[in-house]
Amino acid sequence: MRSAFLLICLAMLTNAQAAELYRSIDKDGKVHYSDSPLIGSEDVAKLNLGNEPVPDENLPYETRVAMQNFPVTLYSFPDCGSVCADARDLLNKRGIPFTEKSLVKKEDIDAFHAASGNSLLPSATVGKTWLKGFLAEQWNSELDIAGYPKSLPSIYRLRPAASAVQPAQ
Repeated sequence: MRSAFLLICLAMLTNAQAAELYRSIDKDGKVHYSDSPLIGSEDVAKLNLGNEPVPDENLPYETRVAMQNFPVTLYSFPDCGSVCADARDLLNKRGIPFTEKSLVKKEDIDAFHAASGNSLLPSATVGKTWLKGFLAEQWNSELDIAGYPKSLPSIYRLRPAASAVQPAQ
């Protein structure tokens, strides 16, 4: 049963492809997001989405399952200071693969406010659950519920502590 499940998962992963995403602005100033540039648009930008964590076969099974069902995204900003470092360290110490989105551009900040309903940073999502502001106890509780391990597995390497994600140009 277990091997059949793994074979099905592997088959699905081999068919997965990284899609490209474009932001196009038409002549009326309306912004469009699509997998191809809008024909006749005056401004087109290919968005860089390459900072998502990649499933690692060395990760424990429970971490891979949690990562698939409840992906973690950390929202920060460049001069966030020790509170963002503390949030990043908590995720690293638990060995949790995560995506970090550094909010620099106004449109990124506006999208964050619209999605989260707040302005507290750092914030995170665990699946669809928003963690607003950094409270270690709350974050640990949500990560436990999602099925992430409580401590760093010995085979997992830490992400550098000061790895602020640069915005797409």
